[in-house]
Amino acid sequence: MNTHHPDQPDPTDIARFLAEDIGAGDLTARILSDSAIAAATVVTRENMVLCGTDWFDAVFKQLDPTIHIEWQGKDGDAVKAGDLLCRLQGSARNLMTGERTALNLLQTLSGTATVSREYARAVSGTGTRILDTRKTLPGLRRAQKYAVRCG
Repeated sequence: MNTHHPDQPDPTDIARFLAEDIGAGDLTARILSDSAIAAATVVTRENMVLCGTDWFDAVFKQLDPTIHIEWQGKDGDAVKAGDLLCRLQGSARNLMTGERTALNLLQTLSGTATVSREYARAVSGTGTRILDTRKTLPGLRRAQKYAVRCG
């Protein structure tokens, strides 16, 4: 039975996502020195509703709890193309290892929140309600239902 709050990532899910993505290890990250420190930024290319910051954070927390992430907004915020979403700093190897999993989660959940908000605005004032369904990606049901609420 899952005892995690539905609006928070389950560490078991995050571990499974990382294992699926990196398998036996990230070959690209292996070329980086263990001691190399890097900084990175995440910038949106499109107008969107930000969602999935806790899932993004959880990826890096599992890989390296010393990675520092500074968000410029919170889930549910409308952001414009070109806006800075967050800054990261820490082990270059761990940033490289986690970036694809973290970005995939952020993109998927922000996409769901963005479309949900568009639908909600389209029916605003009509008495119609937008409801989520069971049509979610395996392993992401709780996260995608949260994203619908953010939208």
